[in-house]
Amino acid sequence: MENILVTGGCGFIGANFIRGILAEDDFQGRIINADSLTYAGNPESLADIAEIYADCYHFVRADICDIKAMENIIREYGIDTICHFAAESHVDRSIAGPDAFIQTNIVGTFRLLELCRKYANQLKRFHHVSTDEVYGSLGAQGLFREDSPYDPSSPYSASKAASDHLVRAYHTTYGIPVTISNCSNNYGPYQFPEKLIPLMILNALEEKSLPVYGQGLNVRDWLYVTDHCRAIRMIMEKGSSGETYNVGGHCEKQNLEVVQTVCDLLDEIKAPETVVRRRELITFVKDRPGHDLRYAIDCSKIERELDWHPAESFESGIRKTLAWYMENTEWVHRVRSGEYLSWIRQHYSA
Repeated sequence: MENILVTGGCGFIGANFIRGILAEDDFQGRIINADSLTYAGNPESLADIAEIYADCYHFVRADICDIKAMENIIREYGIDTICHFAAESHVDRSIAGPDAFIQTNIVGTFRLLELCRKYANQLKRFHHVSTDEVYGSLGAQGLFREDSPYDPSSPYSASKAASDHLVRAYHTTYGIPVTISNCSNNYGPYQFPEKLIPLMILNALEEKSLPVYGQGLNVRDWLYVTDHCRAIRMIMEKGSSGETYNVGGHCEKQNLEVVQTVCDLLDEIKAPETVVRRRELITFVKDRPGHDLRYAIDCSKIERELDWHPAESFESGIRKTLAWYMENTEWVHRVRSGEYLSWIRQHYSA
């Protein structure tokens, strides 16, 4: 991998992926980060990277649906590897307005695959980053395997399922060297504050209400973001073409338990002022439509074939996450206030 195109690299996982690769001593290539800078794309998350790695990191503002812009990147930089993160990813937003999810997640992926077909002679790997939500909902028992049937419940998960199928079809039909990863719920630094864990951390710090859907009994498998990024690199370098790898954290927890853990750790770090315990701030709200009960990943394939294992437990990962949000108050403020959008408008033309 000499010239890697990372789509959506200003998002949560993409930014962590770029940071991780550039920090590796054995990486000798270039990363070209193409991001359209929608609301969840924040180039400030990589501002120091752009300075430290000026010779091997390049940012281009581009929409993956714009095939001409993406082709220009592939040609100009001699792209031989694509890691495709770019996606609309928030379930609630997909319920309120699914159109953007269809365009970015399905049409955008299709445009990239068409370019892979056109430049097949120079492409070594197209890696598609997906989600465990494509599999639908589990009962109290069982795990999602790579051969589990797809049963998406939201416009978001349906759009990701469609893109997964497109990627596989382009491998089968055109021989494009693809890999796919379906991951469980990520958490860690630089995550947009609308997601569960950063939302709960920030609200709990300010002693605001902590809204939990239903009774908080929905179960998710939690994966620290740097463990996920390490898995992606291993799949890209060592994974078999055409294969799918599930990536999980061996960490099933009810949403309520996650929120309670955040409350208890923050109480330990900084005593609350308006309540006795932050758990008192938890408020149960109306459940969202089509809310899957349980996700759980069987990641034995990547562990067996690529010798990947998560390094962080939930206990260690959540402490690191709490510390990051408490230490990076300026980043948090600029995201929550929308000031980062003004910075984007100032530095990047639309």
